[in-house]
Amino acid sequence: MTTTTDNGAPLLSAEGLHVTFPGRNGAPPARAVDGVDLDVRPGEIVALVGESGCGKTTLARSLLGLVRPTGGRVTFAGTPLAYGARALKAYRRRVQLVLQDPTGSLNPRHTVYDAVAEGLRIHGYDGDERAAVAGALSRAGLRPPERFFLRYPHELSGGQRQRVVIAGALVLEPELIVADEPVASLDASVRGEILALLLRLREELGLSALVVTHDLGLAWNIADRVAVMYLGRIVETGPVEEVLTSPRHPYTQALLSVLPEAPGEPVVLTGEPPDPSRVPGGCRFHVRCQVLAGGEAARAGVEEACRTVDLPVLPGTGGTAAACHWAATRTTV
Repeated sequence: MTTTTDNGAPLLSAEGLHVTFPGRNGAPPARAVDGVDLDVRPGEIVALVGESGCGKTTLARSLLGLVRPTGGRVTFAGTPLAYGARALKAYRRRVQLVLQDPTGSLNPRHTVYDAVAEGLRIHGYDGDERAAVAGALSRAGLRPPERFFLRYPHELSGGQRQRVVIAGALVLEPELIVADEPVASLDASVRGEILALLLRLREELGLSALVVTHDLGLAWNIADRVAVMYLGRIVETGPVEEVLTSPRHPYTQALLSVLPEAPGEPVVLTGEPPDPSRVPGGCRFHVRCQVLAGGEAARAGVEEACRTVDLPVLPGTGGTAAACHWAATRTTV
């Protein structure tokens, strides 16, 4: 884990963001993102963590302009995101997506050179294309780059394919990348190499990143800050060391408890996350909360609040915060 030295204005911000999708067969709309504030500062790596289905990929797609919010707004470098074709094209040159499945995101009929050059061609790059492609491949750790120009994805290892995907994002010299489960499909031996690459790119290029993951161990190794998401909202956020060594929200505690190095017994959450079209009243985690089920919330005098009183949207940046009635009764760290 490294620490950013830039504490200036956010580069990318979500402010009161909502994304809803129409319900099926007369069901209420699904609140995939249900009020989120989230900032990424220049040179900072933020990990967005949560179970599958919690809304983190929808949030990431809305930050990229791929899904239009139904409420709130996205700003980049202080300017609200516009959704016209020309504005989005200019925005996506500055903010690039790295997908989790390099095999699926690379066209098997395109050479490595064409895969990396595609973004340059879409954006009408008028410089030396060959030099730009070579530079991106080299920065992504594929050296000498010319050795990879005419190769096809099936001729590469999984780690090499992921480096090609990263090179395709770097070739446009973006200011921020959104990496959706960037190492989930890779062998353990390769995961560390890709994470080290992302950290090196931050140091060398000043690149910011939002890393979407279900893996708190990955967040520990790469992020400056972590935002833990549950059922459409951020439920805990703060500097990664503070959140992961002294988690305040019971959901974060449960996620951490299943890591191999975690002390004590794993916390087994009951049931699945609720349907986002039927978000429970009160704390949205209360129907699965081990603290409530174990009687600790009652002893703290907040059991009724857990079931009935909604919690405010957490601030997007700053110190540690948890959306939890029980945590609010305890001494913060």
